[in-house]
Amino acid sequence: MTNAVKPAGLRAARVAENEERILRAAHVLFVRDGYQATTLTAVADAAGVAHRTVYVRFGTKAALLKRVVDMALVGDLAPIAVVGREWYRTATTAPTLDARIAALAKGSARLMTSAADVIAVAREAEPTEPLLATAARAGRAATRDAIWTFWTRARDDGLLPTGCDLTWLADTTSVLAHAETYLLMRETLRLTPKRYQTWLATTWRRMAAAATQN
Repeated sequence: MTNAVKPAGLRAARVAENEERILRAAHVLFVRDGYQATTLTAVADAAGVAHRTVYVRFGTKAALLKRVVDMALVGDLAPIAVVGREWYRTATTAPTLDARIAALAKGSARLMTSAADVIAVAREAEPTEPLLATAARAGRAATRDAIWTFWTRARDDGLLPTGCDLTWLADTTSVLAHAETYLLMRETLRLTPKRYQTWLATTWRRMAAAATQN
């Protein structure tokens, strides 16, 4: 029994290692060359795996790019969504609102630093790739839900005054957390990830204060 388990475990580890190599190589090529110019065979060559491996594992270029975006958002292959990550749990459980906003801004800025460039590639491909368009809509909805949960828990934990306009606060601040906002600010304001983090935290704090004004 033990002898049978060990080879299976090794195979699974090799599969995961190959997948990560493929995704990291694809990330580089998609960002450098764009969606149209990047091919599955080029990704396989860059990752050092057989062409068939990429085709069997991902099937289409759109499916590969979707997985690249997924990994860039969370940083690894573990099947744990953003809201299940340690930094998000800190952002929804810290003892003060200031600490929660700081943690959310830090995590959001780190996420954008990792994923924004490849998200931009996916956005350009959306008109001809329904899979990517659907994934983008789901991603925007997930961002909105995460921000809503953040503020809802802050209210439930007594960190927002009674009468706070939670709907306005959650809707408005969620727009600031989208990749499109970061990309626009990076292009027009030459915003660095650190400045983006500071801007997010400052703006969210001011919006929280504005939402509680009578």
